[in-house]
Amino acid sequence: MKIKDLRIAFADRLQDHYPLEEVQSFFQLTADHFLGYSRMDIVLHLEEELNEIQVCDFLNTCKRLANHEPIQYILGDTEFYGLPFKVTPDTLIPRPETEELVSWIIDDQKEVDSLRILDIGTGSGCIAVNLAKHIAKANVTGYDISQNALRIASENARKNEVNVTFKEVDILQVQALNQSFDVIVSNPPYVRELEKKEIQSNVLDHEPHTALFVSDTDPLVFYRVIGQLAFDNLSGTGSLFFEINQYLGKETLALLKDIGFRDVQLRTDIFGNDRMMKACK
Repeated sequence: MKIKDLRIAFADRLQDHYPLEEVQSFFQLTADHFLGYSRMDIVLHLEEELNEIQVCDFLNTCKRLANHEPIQYILGDTEFYGLPFKVTPDTLIPRPETEELVSWIIDDQKEVDSLRILDIGTGSGCIAVNLAKHIAKANVTGYDISQNALRIASENARKNEVNVTFKEVDILQVQALNQSFDVIVSNPPYVRELEKKEIQSNVLDHEPHTALFVSDTDPLVFYRVIGQLAFDNLSGTGSLFFEINQYLGKETLALLKDIGFRDVQLRTDIFGNDRMMKACK
């Protein structure tokens, strides 16, 4: 089958499931993954004949997409803040909003030497790896409750040629960190059960629920525990950074002030939603 015919078949199979622009993006990502072809390469090779294995790779991807499996899990990788990351169903797929949080931390801390950074709930390691990559002399540690996620995070650190120390930790069971940090960052579970109806099926049916959801009765449990640990273990000029639930910005800000943080900043994301927070003692 020629690439031009495969592109048509790909679109026909997915037209009832996704908008055309998204289908075109899926085809481009698939071509890049299996053929190493850019968008321009595809245009230049429309008459190229693909072998049976290549065609099967595309059509199998198509089939999984029709079941609303995330393209990142199908291909096994994604890009975050300009770096390549392996992702699996054991890790959340990194979001553009989290790139904004990483950018804030890098801009805020890039002139500081010998930073000790802790990323709580590291998942794929996307935050920890980028901070290690972009902040000179940063000593970065990542905690996660999932052994499988930590395995992926370690692979991503090696892939991007940075040193990050990963540890299996259930942060809700931690009484003290036993060391001081200059920066503590976390993108913890924050989606309430009542918000599940807003979640698309590709996320709800495939991404790890333990990394996404919290109970409606105590939705800020991770912010309370991590906030207190940060207050007790940050260095004198240290900073705490959070990604937050867009509906609970005021509540999260009030919680951190109740813990004792005096300087608390709330920022919106590119969509205008309350999404990031920085707190200092």
